[in-house]
Amino acid sequence: MGLFELMGDSFGCSAAGERLVSAARDGDFQEAQALLQFNPRLAKYSTFGVRNSPLHYSASQGHHEVVSLLIESGVDINLRNLRGQTALMLACLHGRWKVVQILMLFKANIHRKDYLSGGTAFHFAALNGHTRCIRLLFSDYVPSSSEFWDIMRGNSNSNSKKDALNTHFDEVVLSKIVNKKADGGVTALHLAALNGHAESVQLLLDLGACVSETTVDDGSTIDLIGAGSTPLHYAACGGSAACCQLLIAGGASLTAVNAKGWTPVMVARSWHKSWLEAILSKQPEGRLRALPSPYLSLPLMSIVKIAREYGWRKRIQSPACFDPCVICLEMKCKVTAEGCGHEFCTECALHLCSNGGSSATSARGPPGSIPCPLCRQPIVSFAKISSATPLKELPWTKTPLALCTTGSSGGSSGSGSVAHWLAKPNIRYSDVELGCSTSRSLSFRRVPLMKLNPALCVGDDTMSPCRARCSRPELKRSASHRESSRKLRLSNCS
Repeated sequence: MGLFELMGDSFGCSAAGERLVSAARDGDFQEAQALLQFNPRLAKYSTFGVRNSPLHYSASQGHHEVVSLLIESGVDINLRNLRGQTALMLACLHGRWKVVQILMLFKANIHRKDYLSGGTAFHFAALNGHTRCIRLLFSDYVPSSSEFWDIMRGNSNSNSKKDALNTHFDEVVLSKIVNKKADGGVTALHLAALNGHAESVQLLLDLGACVSETTVDDGSTIDLIGAGSTPLHYAACGGSAACCQLLIAGGASLTAVNAKGWTPVMVARSWHKSWLEAILSKQPEGRLRALPSPYLSLPLMSIVKIAREYGWRKRIQSPACFDPCVICLEMKCKVTAEGCGHEFCTECALHLCSNGGSSATSARGPPGSIPCPLCRQPIVSFAKISSATPLKELPWTKTPLALCTTGSSGGSSGSGSVAHWLAKPNIRYSDVELGCSTSRSLSFRRVPLMKLNPALCVGDDTMSPCRARCSRPELKRSASHRESSRKLRLSNCS
């Protein structure tokens, strides 16, 4: 193979990779599916410069269907770009909770740090106050147990602790994760308090975030507040009264001094947040008590484990399918709510646990329980029903990555299947060699020619079918356009 042929194949792969990037960015599922069927290795393509992959673009834009498609094509779910950011970090940064849910179901790594700030996915989610993303990130660490709230508040007895240990709950591991520090000693609680995200602060405190963690002067970050600052210092700088009250209720000290010798009230004065002086100047009489976060979801761990083992996708059911889910009326029930016993499909149960907001927590049950949509009874955990069968093969290991087939030999079958999916007419290949590859070609050496419907051509019905390479055959000419074209030809002939 000559040098120019290798260069042509490289340019062709680059063009197809850019098409996949555009499809991932725009959420064009059909285009992305066709390109990955043609060459599954395109999922590993990355752009020049920041080295973002199609997975990064689809995750940041919130196209969770394309994200699932790319993962099932064999792409590394923890792939980094030039800044060291993974798709999970970008999804948390932009608040794409559906993408975060998909990535957590595929067991994405939540502990990776980016190269610029040393922040994890928790830091990115707390930075912009995406509380639903924070909840999903802890789905493997918050047990589906009614005793969780008492354990975190230190009100549990030895029996409840033993029951919690049976659910593989480790309070020390959870505390280490939620208090993980980025560069400069900044925690997720610091970032949420600085930007005034009270809901995120409330959830982080319920998950065991420490209010006494302080920043450090590592020489690599610029800290305008000063090293040794607590989350309350950051909340005073941000000017959020709700965050300050939540931190004080969580045990934050009003007299803590940072490296500059500033207390939280002095930080508020220096940043012209005068409305916080009444809150930060004196300790409130009696200890304040904060309500549990409405974003705490206890059943999430149980349903995530069931979804990983038994699947969560919508699949075509047979007409004789009995016992459909009462919410979607499409899928077969696979899980049952412990307590009331109502049955749901896995996808609807996931939605109940992941999309809850201010009214998610049941008023009758323990903090973190969700109300049943049928009887309003509290749900703490889900269990699989006896008729549920586990998946025989994991969806992301079903189709391995294949080698790039860009040559003329042996590549007609793969290209033909994709072109048939795109255009659906009869396909045949021309023997014309291209001097350069275009950005819309599906093969790099042989051009697929298709016989299109004569009605799609601008001309009389008696004309022979044209031969055109069309990637969107479903777009037809309008009747007015055909009529105007016909009149124009008649006038030219006369």
